[in-house]
Amino acid sequence: MQSKSFSARTLDANALKSFAHPLRLRIYELLDEHGPSTATRLAALLGQNTGATSYHLRELARHEMIEVVPGMGRGKEKYWRITPGGFTYGEPAPDPETARALGVLLDDLVRQRGAELARWREEEETAPEEWVRASGFGRRSLRLTPEETVGLREEVFEVLERYRALSDRREGESPAPRDPSIGHVVIHFDVLPVGAGRETPDDVS
Repeated sequence: MQSKSFSARTLDANALKSFAHPLRLRIYELLDEHGPSTATRLAALLGQNTGATSYHLRELARHEMIEVVPGMGRGKEKYWRITPGGFTYGEPAPDPETARALGVLLDDLVRQRGAELARWREEEETAPEEWVRASGFGRRSLRLTPEETVGLREEVFEVLERYRALSDRREGESPAPRDPSIGHVVIHFDVLPVGAGRETPDDVS
């Protein structure tokens, strides 16, 4: 079954290698968490100088990971935001250097997901009741073929795509006081075979 693309773009090898940098990953994470920000504010959050932060922002922008927010900032001041539409890492990298970069990005994704889940468990006790009711943890263990697994994945991403488009429309609106009922929601979705890389009993001598 042919896999569909549910993102605006797939990162090419050069973008993957550029993105796989600790400071750029952290800048992207902060922009995702806090919304549009300047190089000066990001530098303060990261404990870096503005020159270094500006350089890494330009590198992210060069690969269309982030963009300048129109209508924000005074004079030469720039507010940066994550480029709407999302991205995907694509198929396994063909060359060792790109494969290593992809490995760094995937390891960081696992780290970020764990941190977000742990943070929500801490915040849940004091969060507004409506957000506690709206949140949820879920895990299913199924017996499926590879084809069925792809079908499941595609259906879930189709649902996520509808809500991503809704969110992107809001991000494209002119800067203004935002509806206080709108929050920053993170959805974690993983589908993976358990034990597919292990030796089977028949393989063990």
